[in-house]
Amino acid sequence: MSINPAELDLKEENLIQINRVAKVVTGGRRFSFNSIVAIGDGHGHVGIGFGKANEVASAISKAKEDAKKNLFKVPVINGTIPHIIHAKAGASKVMLKPASPGTGIIASAPIRAVLVQAGYTDVLAKCTGSTNALNVVRATKRALGALKDAIEVARKRGMSVKELFN
Repeated sequence: MSINPAELDLKEENLIQINRVAKVVTGGRRFSFNSIVAIGDGHGHVGIGFGKANEVASAISKAKEDAKKNLFKVPVINGTIPHIIHAKAGASKVMLKPASPGTGIIASAPIRAVLVQAGYTDVLAKCTGSTNALNVVRATKRALGALKDAIEVARKRGMSVKELFN
């Protein structure tokens, strides 16, 4: 199910990383740039994009367009996530844990950028393995995509939320 970005009130994009890469050619090096951008509405919709171009501004705008194409919905319950979740992308492993109100987002910069755009205010996170920003962001996306809230689980099982916890 794709989400139409025109229907959402998207906040300003959050630039996660800009990386300069070089291609060695006869006569020297040719530089280009890639960027990672997170975009969201702060109410449970977030998208992550990756863009490559010869100029920084073009790379950022391509990443922003890619993020708009890849929007997905996440459950936000009182500013935190519903349960602990682990995810992996490449050699990066991410653990997200719900936190009590007032804790804030305790996470590395790439994870924090995605969580802020999604609308979370209290989450604990731990990144182990590789700290490559792109893989950390992909692992965070997988973790958020795998989250299930109690209402959704109860509906799938054909029971009420109260019966779910008994």
